[in-house]
Amino acid sequence: MKISYRGDYALKVILDLSNNYSERLVHIEDMANRQDIPRKFLEQILLELKKGGFIQSKKGANGGYFLAKPPKEILLGEVIRFIEGTTYPISCIDPNAPKTCGEINRCVFYPIWQEIGSKVTSMVDNINFEQLKENDSKIKKKNAITYHI
Repeated sequence: MKISYRGDYALKVILDLSNNYSERLVHIEDMANRQDIPRKFLEQILLELKKGGFIQSKKGANGGYFLAKPPKEILLGEVIRFIEGTTYPISCIDPNAPKTCGEINRCVFYPIWQEIGSKVTSMVDNINFEQLKENDSKIKKKNAITYHI
């Protein structure tokens, strides 16, 4: 599995919206600044995530973006697969890919790729954005700068 900048930014968008889930609509400028994503690229990602049913938007002066469902119902794996495609390290173990290799039964690497694919899939499909939101909050608190006078 390889995560592109597009995929990384998409995950950051879902996390940003998760962090603001109960509070308000998120404006594109605010998100672009917080996540350091170029606005034009962010617009494309938001449209793609909207088509995927992950987010919704409200138009107008008081508009913005918001999650289509609660963060605990959005799995890391489903966002990765939507944006990047498969989570498998090689196509021969992907159950949705056409089988082009006739050497699977004799391939010494095949069981390794299967185990890696299984572990990656299991991991990303057991992490939701509520958990990531909580972890993000802990990291921000740990790294917060405090001033004492």
